[in-house]
Amino acid sequence: MSFSLPDYLEELRPLIDVDCGTLTKEGIEVIANQMEEKYLDLGWNVKRIDCGIAGTGLEVRNKPDAETIDVMLIGHMDTVFPIGTVAARPMTFDEKRAYGPGVSDMKSGLLNVVYVLREMDKETLDKLSICVCMNPDEEIGSLHSETWLKSVAVNAKNVLVAEAARADGSLVKARKGMARYRLTFAGKAAHAGNEPQNGRSAITEMANWILAVNALTNFETGTTLNVGVVKGGAGANIVPDHAEAVIDVRFWDNDEYAAADATIRALTETPFVEGVTITVDREAHKPSMVPSEKTEVLMAMVEETGKEVGIDITWQSVGGGSDANLTAVLGIPTLDGLGPIGAGFHSADEYLELDSIEPRIQLLKKILTKIAG
Repeated sequence: MSFSLPDYLEELRPLIDVDCGTLTKEGIEVIANQMEEKYLDLGWNVKRIDCGIAGTGLEVRNKPDAETIDVMLIGHMDTVFPIGTVAARPMTFDEKRAYGPGVSDMKSGLLNVVYVLREMDKETLDKLSICVCMNPDEEIGSLHSETWLKSVAVNAKNVLVAEAARADGSLVKARKGMARYRLTFAGKAAHAGNEPQNGRSAITEMANWILAVNALTNFETGTTLNVGVVKGGAGANIVPDHAEAVIDVRFWDNDEYAAADATIRALTETPFVEGVTITVDREAHKPSMVPSEKTEVLMAMVEETGKEVGIDITWQSVGGGSDANLTAVLGIPTLDGLGPIGAGFHSADEYLELDSIEPRIQLLKKILTKIAG
């Protein structure tokens, strides 16, 4: 079966032209139904997973009764874009690139996996137990699918994530971990003119916290904390009794992050302003993904496969997280960026390199064939 770019784009379009931002359950359902149909046509077993408020996840297997999984392939069905995006900029393409919401992050990755499995010969597939998981909430940190993904991954020997390859064609060997905290400060209001001494300023407490949190950043090791949102106060003539801050944390070293987390939580015990109470809510967390020895063996095999299909494999370590972080921390060899080449993720400039689609299908197909051998 020879690859037809027009056919591919025709099959990609209905995956792009759906508003399916995270928590847009109706849109996610449209994508899930399309993907389910493709795998049922292949004769694979499709299990729908209830991911709560995030909607449906899909767990697809060629051997549903196999205890171990040779290869787990992961992709997400959600985008970051609000309702109305598709009406404003549906999928388009020119001679070199396709454009549209989620075109490379990561609808083309999902479709590439389908193309790979359609093309593989039965004899090779019969040697492998493959599980494809598609979740609905990766863009908010897989909060509602993490437990399910990990429960599948513990039985997997290898994990390949079909997020886009980077703009220069690199695959992803390492991803920073991330965490997000919401800090709430509760003080005591008072009139700033008549009796300021009776107030307890939540904003003063927050200001001290901002300085303390900034001090935890270590650019050399890559642990960075960014207070990105602050709010508080009701008027300039009132001692503020409420303030809030949101912190984004990124890190390479999971232990160093654990120490920063402990410091943040310990700060609640000793407020800078007596009488102010602080609540710390960790709203998201993904451990960092750093290659283990087993991962390096998988990387070497991918590099060798690249040579065979004429792709010079290069690797990047990137600051953003993906579902690869969740499986790598379990000690399972995990590689990411196995989709086609794209860039401009999370923006109106997002694009997919058309001439990378087929070579990346061949690369992934050959990797699976090697694992089977």
